[in-house]
Amino acid sequence: MSVYRVIDVIGTSPKSWEDAASDAVKTASQTLRDLRVAEVEKLDVTIAEDGSIESYRARLKLSFKYEGA
Repeated sequence: MSVYRVIDVIGTSPKSWEDAASDAVKTASQTLRDLRVAEVEKLDVTIAEDGSIESYRARLKLSFKYEGA
């Protein structure tokens, strides 16, 4: 039997939503073990004062195997 924990993470990128999602997973993998699935929950952008896109943001639900006591 396996149990998985799910957390929310947000990645950002000046280039694309794909890069933002990739950055979120890469960063989370530095401290979490046994990552399983990343589900994109929301995509949005931040807008600069001149009206251009400043950054892309991807909010993910990230699951990993739970190692409880």
